[in-house]
Amino acid sequence: MTSLPSIRPDVARMDAYTPILPFDVLSEQLGIPPDALVKLDANENPYGAPPAVRAALADLPYAHIYPDPESRHLRRALADFHGVPLENILAGAGADELIDLILRLFLRPGDRVLNCPPTFGMYAFDTAVNGGVVVDVPRRADFSLDLETIEEVARRERPRLLFLASPNNPDGNLLPGDVLERLLALPLYVVLDEAYIEFAPPGSSRIRLAMQRENLIVLRTFSKWAGLAGLRVGYGVFPAALMPHLWKIKQPYNVSTAAGAAALAALRHAEALTATGERIVAERSRLFAALQAIPWLEPYPSQANFVLCRVRGRDAAQVKARLAQQGILIRYFNKPGLRDHIRISVGRPEHTDVLLKALRAI
Repeated sequence: MTSLPSIRPDVARMDAYTPILPFDVLSEQLGIPPDALVKLDANENPYGAPPAVRAALADLPYAHIYPDPESRHLRRALADFHGVPLENILAGAGADELIDLILRLFLRPGDRVLNCPPTFGMYAFDTAVNGGVVVDVPRRADFSLDLETIEEVARRERPRLLFLASPNNPDGNLLPGDVLERLLALPLYVVLDEAYIEFAPPGSSRIRLAMQRENLIVLRTFSKWAGLAGLRVGYGVFPAALMPHLWKIKQPYNVSTAAGAAALAALRHAEALTATGERIVAERSRLFAALQAIPWLEPYPSQANFVLCRVRGRDAAQVKARLAQQGILIRYFNKPGLRDHIRISVGRPEHTDVLLKALRAI
């Protein structure tokens, strides 16, 4: 029998991405009903989508027809919402798809991509999937960027892209404006992922700056702020020179009819989402203060919808496991720099109460 072609050796060697398990699977594993779980492990919006979004999903007259490949209505609404040109906006099946598209656009096998861990794992994952080489410049102990080393590595390794999240996941730090300006002076594209920017102080976004800088890409998502994580819809603002080539390589019907309708309804009721965001920010403050009062936890200030904590005198993985036994789900990262940390998403006040009671009992 003729031997079949082998898969790519780099794919055979790479590690799989570890996603968060869904409610029904966790419920079966833990033996706890889904509605009894306190899910604080994936930075989802605990209030879900507003009624107007659910109404839009219940009324999809053209679900049997392929969606608009250019998501024109959604992109027009985003252009009005942000005050940026329609021509510079690309919608995707979550910001994750856009991360992959950017890497497909730029990478040849062996090309370098700068990454600053700890951060969102999809930057390194998608780089590997696309045959690139990840060059890590670890963050400092306070999770700030090691700017001088980034500049040195950029000159030496000549990476094509630098991925940064602001606020960063998992610590919630915002990228300072002066730091971004120095990074934009490097001969590479800076991809700024603003998945959590709606929970930061007003004026923190750099989305309009993408119109002024030829090497800045800004990504956003409806998953957190709008509560649409299950529908997978995000968008990016790109330099004009990149747009014709992005249109060539994206899947033709990448944003589903349901996702597009939900995102449009969310934008039309942005004031309701802003109010929900304010509730989450207020609960973040309460959670942070309460975590500070637990002697063996050291929470970091956050501008996102989660709080990262250093665990002192206890095994962080065991803390996660003990909470899970009670149906309280938080995130533990078995990665360098985070093995003594846990990340807690901001839930509703009653979720915070259950969590704090359990933590105080450990």
